Amino acid sequence: MGSERKTVMWACALTLSLAATGAWPAGAQETGTARKITKRVAPVYPAFALQAHLAGTVRLLLIVNPDGTVKSLRTLGGNAVLASAAEIAMKQWKFERGRNETNESVAFKFDPPK
Repeated sequence: MGSERKTVMWACALTLSLAATGAWPAGAQETGTARKITKRVAPVYPAFALQAHLAGTVRLLLIVNPDGTVKSLRTLGGNAVLASAAEIAMKQWKFERGRNETNESVAFKFDPPK
């Protein structure tokens, strides 16, 4: 029983520290990609968004280079504060190589911790 209590205490401490620093990752990502994703980076929940209990889905449209890097992106919808965090993360994503540039769509769901 003592070890279970320690585990719960550590989990609570980690949750609180992540929330306090604004380093809470965003939730699920929905992708409409033709190319396989080789590197995903989750957006960090902005501290202001956590404090304000902002939530929602950010939809992005990407242009991916033949080498698999993100050439450009455009926000299609979502809160501007959350969209900024999603854009920073998306620029770090990598896709499998392809013959041509492709358009890919991704949606990030931001849900603050309860």
